[in-house]
Amino acid sequence: MDSFFALCSRMKYVARWGLMKSSRPENVAEHSLEVAIITHLLCELRNRRFGGNVDVSKAVLTAVYHDVPEIITGDMPTPVKYYDPKINEAYKNVEKAAKERLLEAIPEDLREAYAPLLEETDDPEIAKLVKAADKLSALIKCIEERRSGNTDFRDAERATLEAIRGMKLPEAEAFLEELLPFYELTLDELTRQNGN
Repeated sequence: MDSFFALCSRMKYVARWGLMKSSRPENVAEHSLEVAIITHLLCELRNRRFGGNVDVSKAVLTAVYHDVPEIITGDMPTPVKYYDPKINEAYKNVEKAAKERLLEAIPEDLREAYAPLLEETDDPEIAKLVKAADKLSALIKCIEERRSGNTDFRDAERATLEAIRGMKLPEAEAFLEELLPFYELTLDELTRQNGN
């Protein structure tokens, strides 16, 4: 079929936060880019500060493609996905079928290169770092909504922060302590910070 790349371009049409009133809509493409950028940072922190040896390129590519199945499945809201084990298991089956369908859409001579990116990573360190980056991206969205006066994300912000802290990853903690405060600033404040 060879339509994989055209399908990937449609990630920008898949809306996130379907159950929430957003002051600014967010799509899967922009979310995936942010997760990839944060994953890169978390990997560098792991390797440079915390004695790790993570394959940064593999981790970033895992992040880029982590939500590709949502092209077919749409974004399942977290409260629905995890409401009941049966729902979660059914969603995993739907996601698996979506991954298989997407894999078939890749040119045959390229499938071997892309197949690992559509599967769960076999590296538990990378899986944790991408998951943390995914949660940090969600937290940033909650902060942006709160800053725009939208209180609908208040509980999501609290729950997401608790989930990140519960991961007990030093890289995520470093992000929260050192970098997250900058997401509270305006563009002018950020510009002045960089000027100092």
